[in-house]
Amino acid sequence: MLNNSNIFYKKKILIYGLGRSGLSVLKFLKDSNEITTHDDKIKTKNNKIIKQKFDYIIISPGIDINKCALSKFLKNNSKRIYTDLDVFYNCHKKNYKITITGTNGKSTTAKILYEVLKDQKVDVRLVGNIGNPVLLEEKITDKTVFVIEASSYQLEYSKLFKSNISIILNISPDHLERHNTINKYVSAKFKLVKNQSKVDLALLNTKNFYIKRQIKSKIYFPKIIKIEKEIKNNFIKKINNQYFNTFGNKENLKFVLEVAKILKLKKNPLLKTLQKFKGLKYRQEIIFQSKNLTIINDSKATTFSSSVSLLKSLTNVYWIVGGQAKKGDRLLLSKKNCENFKAYIFGTNKNFFISKLKKIMKYNSFLNLKSLVKKLFSEIKTDKNKIHKTILFSPSAASFDNFKNFEKRGEYFNQLVKKYKNV
Repeated sequence: MLNNSNIFYKKKILIYGLGRSGLSVLKFLKDSNEITTHDDKIKTKNNKIIKQKFDYIIISPGIDINKCALSKFLKNNSKRIYTDLDVFYNCHKKNYKITITGTNGKSTTAKILYEVLKDQKVDVRLVGNIGNPVLLEEKITDKTVFVIEASSYQLEYSKLFKSNISIILNISPDHLERHNTINKYVSAKFKLVKNQSKVDLALLNTKNFYIKRQIKSKIYFPKIIKIEKEIKNNFIKKINNQYFNTFGNKENLKFVLEVAKILKLKKNPLLKTLQKFKGLKYRQEIIFQSKNLTIINDSKATTFSSSVSLLKSLTNVYWIVGGQAKKGDRLLLSKKNCENFKAYIFGTNKNFFISKLKKIMKYNSFLNLKSLVKKLFSEIKTDKNKIHKTILFSPSAASFDNFKNFEKRGEYFNQLVKKYKNV
C-alpha cells in the first residue's frame, strides 16, 4: 500500500511504456497519484507531454531513451527517471530480496531458487523477467522473500532498487544494439552491486572475463563472494539429476548452493528439490530421447555464448542454428571443440552464421526451419552409423526475423519434430 512515507505518493507521474511492466505500475500507483501515460505505439500528441512538469517518470524496460519518441524530453529529465523496481523497493524495503542477472541462465537459476525456497516452506515470490511483474504481487508480509530476475534493460535506469543478495551469473556481449558498447552493458548489470551496502552480499562468477575486469577496476561496498571453485563434496554426489550434467547448469547450481548455505537451508528438502528439477521449457529441454538419439530444444539461446556451454558437453551433434544475429556476438569454439559436429543453418542472417562456422565444422544452409528439419530427419534415417546422436536446436540468435519470441520459435520446432521424426 502507498502512504505518505513513500516518495511515489500524491505526485505527478508519467508512465512511459504500456507493456506488462508499465501497466503494472499504472495499477499500483493510479489511486494515489496524478498519472499521465504515454506509449510510442499509441498515437498521442507529444507536445502535451513535453510541456508538463512531472515529479517522476517511470520508464518501462523496453524504452530506449536514445531512440524513443520523447528522447530529448527524457534526457532533459533524466534525474526524474525511475523504474518499476524502484517503486517496488520503495514500498518493500524490509523484504528480503535475491536478485539474479547475467547474460545466460537467469530464468533457470531464479526458478531453481524459487523451487528450493518454496519447498522449505518460505513465502517466496518469483518475479521480474520471469513470472509476474514485481508490482502485481499481493498479500505481502514482512516475511515474504522475493526472487527477482532482472535484465540489463530494467537495471539501466533504476536508481533506488537494492537487493540483499545480488547474483551475476556471467557476462558476454549481448543487447549491444541497445547499450551500444560492452562496457555500458556491463555497467548496467553491475548496478545491482553498485547500489548495495556493506551488509549485503554479491555472488559473482569471477572466472568470467568481464566480471573479473569490472571488480578489479571499481570499488564496491557489499561483501563479494567469488563463485569460481569446482564443487566437489558429498552433497553434490547425491544429486542424481542429469539436468545438472551440462557445464552451464553446473555453473547455475553453484550459485543456488551458495545461497542455500547463506540462508542455512535444510539439506534434505534441498536435495529433493534439486533431484526433481526438470528445467524450463525451451531452455536445454530434452524433448525426445532414445538409445540412439536425443533431441534438445534450446530455443531460448539467443547468443553464441548461451549455446556454447551446452555444446561443450555434447558429441556427435546436429546443431540447428540461425535467426537474427546479435550485434557484436562472437563464437568462442575451436575446430577441436567441434569434432563430429555439423551445423544446419536457417534464418535471415544465414551468411553471418556461415562465416562464423565454415572454418570449424561442416554445414548446410536452408531456406527455412521447416525444410531444414525435414532434410535433417531424412539424413538421420539413412545414416547407418549407430552411434548416439544429438539434435540440438540452439539458434544462437534472436527469433524476431520469423517469430514473435523464442517461445513461439520453440513451439514451432516441437511441432516440426512431431511431424517429421517418424515420416
